[in-house]
Amino acid sequence: MRLLLAEDDAMIGQAVLQVLRAEHYAVDWVRDGDMADQALRTADYDLVLLDLGLPRRDGLDVLRALRARRSTVPVLVVTARGAVGDRIAGLDAGADDYVLKPFDTDELLARVRALLRRSAGRAEPAFEHKGVSLNPATHEATVNGEPVSLSAREWAVLEPLLARPGMVLSRAQLEEKLYSWKDDVSSNAVEVYIHGVRKKLGNDIIQTVRGLGYLVPKV
Repeated sequence: MRLLLAEDDAMIGQAVLQVLRAEHYAVDWVRDGDMADQALRTADYDLVLLDLGLPRRDGLDVLRALRARRSTVPVLVVTARGAVGDRIAGLDAGADDYVLKPFDTDELLARVRALLRRSAGRAEPAFEHKGVSLNPATHEATVNGEPVSLSAREWAVLEPLLARPGMVLSRAQLEEKLYSWKDDVSSNAVEVYIHGVRKKLGNDIIQTVRGLGYLVPKV
């Protein structure tokens, strides 16, 4: 999953970046509102962590512009603005959830997982399909109840496909889930990780749709 972190405080931003990457998320970090707006206009994200007190352009303005474009990407506001009026303004502008600084990182991660579940149309904490289960909270993968060890990149390829069985994702779309801006992307990276997933979970777990991409079959 690819996330955008919009945070101008270097210490907080670096800490959140490390926590999110440790959870296998690809993260782009921007430090002002103009960069956040540009990133949201040029890339597809699964979730946005948005500070409201950004330089150059306020976070609320970024949020309102995002929703004016009819984007449905989940937005978790992470801010020091704790007044009731500020929280109401953020939620009414289109935020999906609100976390106040200072925050507990475990709670932050739980809220991120909850928003990602909701955006995928799920209520249950784990992805389960045809005997395969992925639990983002515990990083446990099982096949028919038996534990399987997946690398971070294998997990990152499988999770978006398993979240929406029957939906085709192109190689470019999967690369966006795997890598942030600063990562080097090899030409056959997606194929390599899909091969690893198939080797561990079975050849039928991910199917190739010639000329289009990959999917996890519904049945």
